[in-house]
Amino acid sequence: MRSPIRGLASSDGEEGSDRTPLLQSTLRVEAAPVCCSARYNLALLAFFGFFVLYALRVNLSVALVDMVDSNTTLADNRTSKECAEHSAPIKVHHNQTGKKYQWDAETQGWILGSFFYGYIITQIPGGYIASKVGGKLLLGFGILGTAVFTLFTPIAADLGVGALIVLRALEGLGEGVTFPAMHAMWSSWAPPLERSKLLSISYAGAQLGTVISLPLSGIICFYMNWTYVFYLFGIVGIVWFILWIFFVSETPETHKTISHHEKEYILSSLKNQLSSQKSVPWTPMLRSSPLWAIVVAHFSYNWTFYTLLTLLPTYMKEILRFNVQENGLLSALPYFGCWLCMILSGQAADNLRAKWNFSTICVRRVFSLIGMIGPAVFLVAAGFIGCDYSLAVAFLTISTTLGGFCSSGFSINHLDIAPSYAGILLGITNTFATIPGMVGPVIAKSLTPDNTIREWQTVFYIAAAINVFGAIFFSLFAKGEVQNWALDDRHGHRN
Repeated sequence: MRSPIRGLASSDGEEGSDRTPLLQSTLRVEAAPVCCSARYNLALLAFFGFFVLYALRVNLSVALVDMVDSNTTLADNRTSKECAEHSAPIKVHHNQTGKKYQWDAETQGWILGSFFYGYIITQIPGGYIASKVGGKLLLGFGILGTAVFTLFTPIAADLGVGALIVLRALEGLGEGVTFPAMHAMWSSWAPPLERSKLLSISYAGAQLGTVISLPLSGIICFYMNWTYVFYLFGIVGIVWFILWIFFVSETPETHKTISHHEKEYILSSLKNQLSSQKSVPWTPMLRSSPLWAIVVAHFSYNWTFYTLLTLLPTYMKEILRFNVQENGLLSALPYFGCWLCMILSGQAADNLRAKWNFSTICVRRVFSLIGMIGPAVFLVAAGFIGCDYSLAVAFLTISTTLGGFCSSGFSINHLDIAPSYAGILLGITNTFATIPGMVGPVIAKSLTPDNTIREWQTVFYIAAAINVFGAIFFSLFAKGEVQNWALDDRHGHRN
């Protein structure tokens, strides 16, 4: 067994290559310091980028409540009478200067769902383009485009439902390239034994963006009006883009201020994992069972994630009966837990690999099992506590929090099996994983016609069952080492 600090790489089959991400028969370069390093600066800027990305994505869910004339939705009121009203009367005057629209529940559903129709289109093209030209500009302009379109949301709403749906689909097109582009960048920047930490930091911004934007959007709507929600987050996105272009470089080789030590550390750690092939090995890639293990896990996890993201505010309002202000804060609480879990689990996963000699595949399996079966258990439990709203919030928070373990499980397994094509792989898996965002809430709505607790139990059962299936499938077929098809002929000896 090799030393976790230095040592010669082993090559004894899967476990050997799985545990050893560095040059075979080469002494490892001492790890570069974390403080003020270029790779952690990249992680921090990516963190804020995904913060902005999710703020731009979810703010409409809150603003839409204020955009719609309440008289229009009065007939569609599905608030359950099973639970007592928990809301305290609001004494502060609610600003009513924002324009109201006559949109029924079905129209609102089309508006909220239109984002995903754009989002699903650019996943694979985004990964392919990032693998060819790099992820920096693709990610930057993807978020910039989304921010600019967000600024035009009030104008599109004035033009009509069709214009707003098209605008949201265009926002989805912009956001669709971001995750594949980021994965492509990390394939050149993340040393294998720091992948969990670096990627969990960068992608945790998405959870914090949800945490902040949900209640903040509600506050802005309450004290100002809904148009300012889109103006504020749009401007923040443009500011982030300027910082991203100025401070970030595509690769360690092109970074102007990176230390020689850090550059050598990153390049040496990745030297035997990257391919120099010009063409993408599509056929062996699509026939790879480890890739489909990630596809199934990603799809399963997102079924629960998107169902809760879009319907948790509805559940709290119509079943547990909280007012909008309470709703925004309590809806954000589960994602704060998930954000915290992502950061901590990233540290734990890399420590298990570097200091305790756990194999990559072992860590990915364990973290995926915890991050998918754990949420399933508490999601089902949340459906069986009736009107105990404090316990319901606690169980839903724990469920979403435990999902944060997946950030160091299947979520970054693309970089383990094919770092050179990680952006393309994520584009493929995220294409399938976007489908739950399009059909999950629709199915959930159809299963809750009377909006009773028993009907919501069925919704939670289905999400939990899909999650458990995905966790088991991933554990059976996932791999932790670079696959042969992801390496060129010079590295064909890898097992």
